[in-house]
Amino acid sequence: MAVQTFGAVYIGSYEVSLKIFELSSSKKKIHEIDQIRSRVDLGKDVYQKGSIGYEKVDALCDTLSEFARIMKGYRVDACELYASAVLRDADNELFVVHQIKLRTGFEVKVISNSEYRFIGYKSVAGREQFENMIKTSAAVVDIGGSGLQITLFKDGELVTTQHLEIGSVRLRELLSDRGHSLFLYEREMEEYINKKLEVFRSLYVLEGIENIIFMSDYCLELVNRMEKSQADEQIVFADKFVKYIEKLQKKSIEEVCAELNLSNERDPLIIPSIMMFKSLVNGLNAKVVWVPGVNINDGIAYDHAQKNNLVKVYHDFEKDIISAAHNLSMHFNSYSPHIDALTTLSKNIFDTMKRIHGMGNRERLLLEVAVILHDCGKYVSLANSPKCAYEIIMASEIIGLTHNEREIIARTVLYNTMPLEDYEEISDTLDQESYITVAKLSAILRVANALDQSHKQKFKDIKINLKGRNLIITVYTMEDISLEQTLFDAKTSYFESVFSMKPVLKEKRVYQ
Repeated sequence: MAVQTFGAVYIGSYEVSLKIFELSSSKKKIHEIDQIRSRVDLGKDVYQKGSIGYEKVDALCDTLSEFARIMKGYRVDACELYASAVLRDADNELFVVHQIKLRTGFEVKVISNSEYRFIGYKSVAGREQFENMIKTSAAVVDIGGSGLQITLFKDGELVTTQHLEIGSVRLRELLSDRGHSLFLYEREMEEYINKKLEVFRSLYVLEGIENIIFMSDYCLELVNRMEKSQADEQIVFADKFVKYIEKLQKKSIEEVCAELNLSNERDPLIIPSIMMFKSLVNGLNAKVVWVPGVNINDGIAYDHAQKNNLVKVYHDFEKDIISAAHNLSMHFNSYSPHIDALTTLSKNIFDTMKRIHGMGNRERLLLEVAVILHDCGKYVSLANSPKCAYEIIMASEIIGLTHNEREIIARTVLYNTMPLEDYEEISDTLDQESYITVAKLSAILRVANALDQSHKQKFKDIKINLKGRNLIITVYTMEDISLEQTLFDAKTSYFESVFSMKPVLKEKRVYQ
């Protein structure tokens, strides 16, 4: 099929949106052909009452049924429907998802925060100009109803991804109008946002950044009004951007909505949104603001197109994962030549055993991340470093990894030194396939780690090959490796039980 019509539906905190795209296999491009947005304020129910009321469920299902009719009119070939925090945080999530299935036929994918942010991030990072924006320093800021995510780049490398619970809906509910003047309401918001940003700023952006990249509702309307145009994306100077917001702050909510040509003349989310824009630009000391004009719907389409080879990919997303892991490792003072040596050893063992373990490139990447992070727990506790490393990994956002992949990495690190638990004991966190993957990766990591137990990289060269049911590891060295020999033998029983294969260490002396 030369052109595919695709529908991307997203259930957000305060609206449900549909974008319809044409995906061209020959041009490798995505073209938006329509966008429909419907206000369904689910966030108000969830963040005030903890669950979604039946009136909102009715409104949601009616909206999705209408979207189904629209997509039928466009002869959509494929569609995907995603929901994130607003459904995930609702006490009655399962019942709402079941009602949607019964009443509309849609299968809802309720995704984790890391998956949601990554899909949205893809739509920006997949653009050709993105590489230029991150060459010096940049922050990709994805603002949603329940929170925001900042992904920081320096010299083209991803440094960190951090989630902050400052979203437009959450902020509105937390600091709702209590009879204050608009001036006091805005000042209260600005003070709260700045307080939340304080720690992030002190840890990562003491000198500020060159570019801030916003993914958020209202931001494109803001810069389009500044530039007197209706472009799909805009780049403006940060000081000019802040001055325009300060000009808007002198107006009433009705006047702001009218100036930005918003459909709701008293939109309750416009003030929280523009206050976040202003505080983030000032707080991160940005020089340039880029608004690509994309949202989660664009990310859903890009993700679908990438998986089906319908779009040209400019950005190396796996490089982001490795870069984030290295920076996290350095943050906990665990990065060392030992990790470099262990990375090479682990990948060599993995590659040699491909026909034995049956894992693919994605598992190879997870192994590499586990190696990079396997010592980070020592920063917290030398006695309990495996458990501390597990907690650090699970608490860290590494954009590009799903929650399940993070669990696999964290448990690979945990079982590098601790006994593997029975599946029944951890079946609530891992399915059987993931459990087996953890066992395989941790077995490889144990053997590789034993080869450099002294952290002195004693080997001039290592050759690894298969011979029958033996994994022959031949090391070329000038040094005494009796420690490695002893510990290597102690590590092999676990490896044997996982792979039904025996690792054999052979030594070849090298003389000067």
